[in-house]
Amino acid sequence: MRITSFLTGAFTAIGLAAFVAAPTFAASLELEKDELKFGFIKLTDMAPLAIAYEKGYFEDEGLFVTLEPQANWKVLLDRVITGELDGAHMLAGQPLAATIGFGTEAHIVTPFSMDLNGNGITVSNEVWALMKPHLAVGADGKIQHPIKADALKKAIDRFKAEGRPFKMGMVFPVSTHNYELRYWLAAGGVHPGFYSPTDITGQIKADALLSVTPPPQMPATLEAGTIHGYCVGEPWNQQAVFKGIGVPVITDYEIWKNNPEKVFGITAGFAEQNPNTTLALTKALIRAAKWLDENDNANRKEAVAILSRPEYVGADPEVIANSMTGTFEYEKGDKRAVPDFNVFYRYFATYPYYSDAVWYLTQMRRWGQIAESKDDGWYDSVARKVYRPDIYLAAARLLLEEGKVAKADFPWDTDGYRAPQSEFIDGVTFDGRQPNGYLQQFPIGLKDRQTVDGGSVVGG
Repeated sequence: MRITSFLTGAFTAIGLAAFVAAPTFAASLELEKDELKFGFIKLTDMAPLAIAYEKGYFEDEGLFVTLEPQANWKVLLDRVITGELDGAHMLAGQPLAATIGFGTEAHIVTPFSMDLNGNGITVSNEVWALMKPHLAVGADGKIQHPIKADALKKAIDRFKAEGRPFKMGMVFPVSTHNYELRYWLAAGGVHPGFYSPTDITGQIKADALLSVTPPPQMPATLEAGTIHGYCVGEPWNQQAVFKGIGVPVITDYEIWKNNPEKVFGITAGFAEQNPNTTLALTKALIRAAKWLDENDNANRKEAVAILSRPEYVGADPEVIANSMTGTFEYEKGDKRAVPDFNVFYRYFATYPYYSDAVWYLTQMRRWGQIAESKDDGWYDSVARKVYRPDIYLAAARLLLEEGKVAKADFPWDTDGYRAPQSEFIDGVTFDGRQPNGYLQQFPIGLKDRQTVDGGSVVGG
């Protein structure tokens, strides 16, 4: 049986509900478009795209895909919007920011979350030397982890006393890295700065000056002394260790356990015009994610070999393996087991939860990228407009009927919200259903009815 027009024009709630419940649709899809070009940035978390291509999962779905690395996140997003790319590996914040009009305005959706965790924060050797005396040491003689930003504050205070600005890099204003870095800094009493409608540097009232550096350029920029630390995905933290130019001090797993990272983004127009193609590509990506995590990460060494090729990440296999195979090296020689540093499938990693979207929106509000207060319903509405678990579950149902996945691999009965989460470095509990209540808990950051006017916080 061929599906000639699955939910013509758009995925409707009624149509999807019927589809997900029906076992008879596990047949080949009639694709609206079978030649596709997808973009990515050279990071290990683009792995589902590489594996879907290399293992033939795209071809199994009748898709002929070209994968193309992009210069930076802005270029990547712009090319998806213009249609030069059919979809791309994106920062979780990009579809949300574009849809609400922060930066480039366009309605972007995601039917697939690409991974959990995968980032780290690295500081220069000079900064590490200033931090280290303030860190606790365990009985084994090693620095105790997680390292909080309280110790970094000591280094920043030294820089201030010497009249030097303290600068850190992150990859994009709406990147997970920006929000994770800001979260870690603020939890340690370091103000990372506000945005305002008239000042988009993000450095208003900042103790640490954050700015954009493309991921592959992070180590060289650190080595040159242009920045004193950065937050980035792999393999660029481990690259600093291998080159001896810096020390990763914390992973994002330690900042927020099993945090959502990248997503696969397409325009809402693409999803509406190509519903079967959207299902097919989502199926291929789910299979790739499963392969990456199955049998206790048994395939990771092969994945490292694939990702090390120049057409993908292009870093030394040893550098990629340092984190991709379940370990993470902090100070040189201090390699520790972090089996969940990269998660692609387990823990329902690929399901696009509304609550994940809400968390990113709260951080945009916390730091002034969303200038005015919004009620809780607004957060929910935006999350539902951008994150598309309906498409995801329809693809998963097809794979289940084809015998390619297990029923237990997917959260069929969820309402799209995770249970309240408290495994953050500061212990603050996040409930995606109450975003404004969540924001009220932080000593540093905008609260209800507050805005940034010039260099001051007003209202509230």
